[in-house]
Amino acid sequence: MTSYDLSLHKAPPPRYVIRHIRLSDLGDALTRGLQDFWVMPSHLLFLGLFYPIAGLILAVVTAGENAFYLLYPLLSGFVLIGPFAAIGLYEMSRRRERGERPSWRDAFAVLRSPGIGSILWLGALLAVLFIAWLVCAHMLYMSFFGDEPAKTYAQLGNQIFYTAEGRRLMIVGNLVGLIFAFVALSLSVFSFPLMLDRHVGIDIAIRTSLQATRENPGVILAWGVIVVVLLVAGMAAAFMGLALVMPVLAHATWHLYRRTVGPPLT
Repeated sequence: MTSYDLSLHKAPPPRYVIRHIRLSDLGDALTRGLQDFWVMPSHLLFLGLFYPIAGLILAVVTAGENAFYLLYPLLSGFVLIGPFAAIGLYEMSRRRERGERPSWRDAFAVLRSPGIGSILWLGALLAVLFIAWLVCAHMLYMSFFGDEPAKTYAQLGNQIFYTAEGRRLMIVGNLVGLIFAFVALSLSVFSFPLMLDRHVGIDIAIRTSLQATRENPGVILAWGVIVVVLLVAGMAAAFMGLALVMPVLAHATWHLYRRTVGPPLT
């Protein structure tokens, strides 16, 4: 048989059962995520401290570079790159689900995963989205306030909250940010768990995640809103709340994936 004939008999890429989920499933996922946190609190606090420390570093860097207006876009970028940053926590939930007692070291086992190449490629795609969001945020700010950015956080606050241009910027900027966030959520909400769990390629993972979003648009949108609200609450607590919020959201995402994506179609 020729190589051409062999190509005709290649197995089609796997497709997975996509279950319809309800708002109550989001509450169940959050409950399970919180349970994972309580079982492994010291491990997750250790890993979770990365997020508030990163937020504080961003605040210092933007102040030092007189780029105060980029602090909010940088922090809101957690929504875009959060699924990639949480990959190690998915691994901990996966191991606990199998009856193991994972330690914080197991979070780094993803580096040996057969799907690590696809995971890194999708992480790079989210990084491109993140950079594109920062470029848009910069252009929007400059279009409203020109080439003379705020020199202090106090001045920035006055610009944003006490001028007509600032209020328009908040509305337009947040709408644009929501578009970026929904695109990132649709691409990655189930992609990373699927690649980690079943070692599929990036094309199959993204297609499955998009299909799950298409079949459950209202629930996935509600999940995105929950993620944003909890992240904002975590940042409001001097960033330290992120040490709790990020691990809980990561574990909850794993459990939502398990509820939504079923076995391969035969």
